[in-house]
Amino acid sequence: MDNQVHNAIVNFIWGIADDCLRDIYVRGKYRDVILPMTVIRRLDAMLEDTKPAVLEMKKMLDDAGITNQWPALCNATGQAFCNASPFRLRDLTSRAKKQTLKADFEAYLDGFSPNVQEILAKFQFRNQIDTMIEADILGAVIEKFISPDINLSPNPVYRDDTKTQIKLPALDNHGMGTVFEELVRRFNEANNEEAGEHWTPRDVVDLMADLILVPVGDQIMDATYSCYDGACGTGGMLTVAQDRLLTLANRRGKEVSIHLFGQEVQPETYAICKADMLLKGDGDQADHIAYGSTLSADGHATRQFDFMLANPPYGKSWKVDAEKMGGKKDILDSRFNAYLEDGTPLSMIPRVSDGQLLFLLNNVAKMKKDTPLGSRIAEVHNGSSIFTGDAGSGESNARRYLIENDLVEAIIALPENMFYNTGIGTFIWVLSNKKEARRVGKVQLIDATGMKSPLRKNMGKKNCEFTPEIRKEIMRIFLDMEESDVSMIFDNNEFAYWTVTVERPLRLRVFPERELPGNIFKNANEYEEAKKAIACAAKTVPLDDWAAFAKATKLKAALLKKIRPLITEKDATAQPVMGEADADLRDTENIPFTYDGGIDGFIKNEVHPYAPDAWVDEKKTQIGYEVSFTKYFYKPIELSDVHAIKQKLVRLEADVDGMLAEIIGG
Repeated sequence: MDNQVHNAIVNFIWGIADDCLRDIYVRGKYRDVILPMTVIRRLDAMLEDTKPAVLEMKKMLDDAGITNQWPALCNATGQAFCNASPFRLRDLTSRAKKQTLKADFEAYLDGFSPNVQEILAKFQFRNQIDTMIEADILGAVIEKFISPDINLSPNPVYRDDTKTQIKLPALDNHGMGTVFEELVRRFNEANNEEAGEHWTPRDVVDLMADLILVPVGDQIMDATYSCYDGACGTGGMLTVAQDRLLTLANRRGKEVSIHLFGQEVQPETYAICKADMLLKGDGDQADHIAYGSTLSADGHATRQFDFMLANPPYGKSWKVDAEKMGGKKDILDSRFNAYLEDGTPLSMIPRVSDGQLLFLLNNVAKMKKDTPLGSRIAEVHNGSSIFTGDAGSGESNARRYLIENDLVEAIIALPENMFYNTGIGTFIWVLSNKKEARRVGKVQLIDATGMKSPLRKNMGKKNCEFTPEIRKEIMRIFLDMEESDVSMIFDNNEFAYWTVTVERPLRLRVFPERELPGNIFKNANEYEEAKKAIACAAKTVPLDDWAAFAKATKLKAALLKKIRPLITEKDATAQPVMGEADADLRDTENIPFTYDGGIDGFIKNEVHPYAPDAWVDEKKTQIGYEVSFTKYFYKPIELSDVHAIKQKLVRLEADVDGMLAEIIGG
């Protein structure tokens, strides 16, 4: 079926909302009726031919006293779903009375198998029945969906009983999936505030699918592959990946099958995704879509996948998930905690205000290690994932884990305003645990921020797109893996740095003449003892050496601790107090792993010339990782030469004088 027919069906269904729901629902709520009704009508059409067989089977099962009937009933339909009610959708249009229609429609819905019931429940479709009954529009909506002018059936509609001339072509599963996806897209675009929450622009999805599949296209074999999206939304990424893999396989004469897996936390979005799978005839695939939070209730904890894509929520709190997992400080989930080579634990738990990196780590935990291709991941994030978090933080540790394990192939910077609900810059991470030889130990950064085509009409905040030509060019840059103005190749350790704490000694000068408050002492004897000890020491040792002065007093450490702040002041000319650092002079330095001589070399060259008494507190040294596109791809504006500026000013002055002369002369 061509796109023209698909668009005609979509336009017809889209028109039902304006015809029947206007004045009853606000425009943003049309989807609450139209999407579940589209699903219901398609399922109804697919079950029409087998309705008699299902009813006969149900009677047999009832007579035999069998309660678990669904497997047998679904088997009678030849589908992954069924409806055991005595009604078809078209049977309900003859119900003239509102209450009769309501009761029969509810009985019809109750007749669906559990997998459909779950979809309807997540749509919360039954909540709409009373509204439609009260407004007397339920019958009209049903009549529109069974109209002879639209065919949502897998069988063609003929012009006559001879079945020689087709009036409306059959709508196969793929075509129905396309229709449903287009409806979802239109509803999302009509409500721009929600669009970005569960809809990634198709041009970005196409690029992500290419990034994980095209590089290994020649290695695809006659086999079964799996694809996973832990924030699957309506399932668009999974569908695109499936189509792209099948296309690549067909070009190479390979027979492949692909199993789709996903998880979604938003109820309606989950329902759309699962319904889309059923509508495409993928009953098993529909069962592979898990409901709930991927972070705190991983629906595929024991599985591994060949290909993974995701556009996780970024800049969104995951505090609720953290609490479900025992609290941020006590999360022991192996997806988010690792060990260094020396056995040191490495926590990769980010701040609770942004959990996007956890989705990437979840995917990494599901990578296959014992297959020729391993696993490939494409995931889109905002800039927080590449640079937020100091050394030793969860974010930095996550980057450290990914880069030190040589999983990152590339990071691609996308143009601003590529998404419906945000104009911020975004980045695609490309990961693999079976890198080709030339990529081992390296990361490619691609600056695609200038590679965009303007839209004729903005879609929310999205004002540009990747055309097929632009996507092809980005893929060429990625596959060539050559350095250019928009492509740079780095060794893994070029993103690493040490954060060191630089200390300087505490220097104190003693002022023995200062009065001591009596209330700091236990008794008068202790007070007199301290005064006497201070006076004696002042006569024997220099007052710029606290260590020597303290020793000379022969006072206990506890008492010295009390009196020191009262009789000393910091003095840069005094002798250092051995083993004590001056907190006011404490500083931190970020030292690249690539610095010649490492930490020692940096301190020698950059610190000691200005502070020869400084040292590094090695116990506080942390390792950090960050990726800075701004630093690597910054192009400074070349300033004009001073002589050129002077000449320009002279010319402007002459021009002004000339114009004044013309005005005055005129």
